[in-house]
Amino acid sequence: MRLPVLLLTLLAAAGLVRAAESGRPNVLWFIVDDMSANLSCYGEQLIQTPHLDRLAREGTRFSRAFTTAPVCSPCRSGFITGMYQTSIGAHHHRSGRGELKITLPAGVEPLPVRLRRAGYHTAIGSGLPDAGRGGQAKAGRKAAAALGKTDYNFEWDPAMYDGPDWSTRRPGQPFFMQVQLAGGKLRGGTDEAARRLAERAAAELGGATDPERVILPPYYPRDPVLLRDWAAYLDAVRFTDQHVGRVLARLEAEGELERTLVIFTTDHGISHARGKQFLYDEGTHVPFIVRGPGVPRGAVRDDLVELIDLVPISLAAAGLPLPAGLQGRNVLAAGYQPRAFAFAARDRCDETVERLRSVRTERYLYIRNFLPQRPHLQPNAYKDGKSIVQTLRALHAAGRLEPLAAELLFRPVRPAEELYEWTTDRWQVRNLAGDPAHRAELERLRARLDQWMRETGDRGPEADAMYDSDMRVYAGERGGKEGSRTVLTENIALMKRWAAEGR
Repeated sequence: MRLPVLLLTLLAAAGLVRAAESGRPNVLWFIVDDMSANLSCYGEQLIQTPHLDRLAREGTRFSRAFTTAPVCSPCRSGFITGMYQTSIGAHHHRSGRGELKITLPAGVEPLPVRLRRAGYHTAIGSGLPDAGRGGQAKAGRKAAAALGKTDYNFEWDPAMYDGPDWSTRRPGQPFFMQVQLAGGKLRGGTDEAARRLAERAAAELGGATDPERVILPPYYPRDPVLLRDWAAYLDAVRFTDQHVGRVLARLEAEGELERTLVIFTTDHGISHARGKQFLYDEGTHVPFIVRGPGVPRGAVRDDLVELIDLVPISLAAAGLPLPAGLQGRNVLAAGYQPRAFAFAARDRCDETVERLRSVRTERYLYIRNFLPQRPHLQPNAYKDGKSIVQTLRALHAAGRLEPLAAELLFRPVRPAEELYEWTTDRWQVRNLAGDPAHRAELERLRARLDQWMRETGDRGPEADAMYDSDMRVYAGERGGKEGSRTVLTENIALMKRWAAEGR
């Protein structure tokens, strides 16, 4: 029976139009921490990821998807709004957490706000009522009611999420669900934690990844600590795949899978010395798989995709118009013209001041170091607390690193510009910026990066007052750990001294 127009309008305004009546699909994102595209459907051979492989077989896999920021909070601030983090002032990691706040520009809204206004139930959690983001059982009511990871750098209203799970929606109401998973963070930051995850993998997955079979990037030494860490990381990928499989099984059991747009991706690449926080493929290349109504099955796309495309893809699936000024693109739109360039940026991470920008084409990657007088591995309490970085520093101090590792990881200064033919130089180890044969490409990408920064309103370096505001909070949070306050205080002082020296 048709509802009267006035009643239908009132129901829509109240967000009560059922999915069957509106024809709108559910939208579910898998967002995983600290994980590169080490899936068997992307060519990883040491482990198998059957559930993610299934997702790729039944949907479209994008081989060239990249985050716009290789660290959690700027990336997440960008992909939840569909905007470059540099355009909305959310590009410094864990910023706006102190006395000084960051507000979104006029017209920019997080996706959950838009979808909730359109009648969607919005949720963010683990996707499994009985398990947390690491796949293990939740403990207590408080844990069960907690929202999943957000980590936005701007001011936002928690009410934009209705709860941690779609199970509390009204009958027939479409849902937007973010399944937030620990991913690479499962392996922890210490050698002891890596060993513990191997024990868990042996008990729960039927075996742990053999460290001796691990293939590392060429600039990492085959030290036992690094090998155990990478093996534990691969086991973390296996646990992630298992979790995804359980969520897909739940959707199937509830009869929701075929009317749900499912997107699997990660916030950035593996946390390592040249991965997370940096603009090489190890830090920026992410898996990106889409399955759902109208999505081509078994397809592989090789065009450039940015993580901020999550918002327009999801809005279009929900039948909603794309707002003016949105920087992400609906890569599934009919007649879509692939982008010629993909951009990324890295700025302050924790206490460590940095400014990097990059542009890539289907062949080249150009990176600009705005602070070339600083080393690649600047002091950083978070990274320096990891066993892998401590091991690398010890090997370097002992003169036991191979020349390539010493050059790329520990040179005291960096080139102002880097240019790589990334499709043939997988790990970006041959800088072509000084090669006369590539001068024209260098100049072209240099100009294109400048143009992007102007056109998108790159907010640039952080004001001293904002840095100080956030450092007071950050140092307070870390101060309870033994030695952390001293390290942070020293690092903050070093950042200020280098800035005063023009470094």
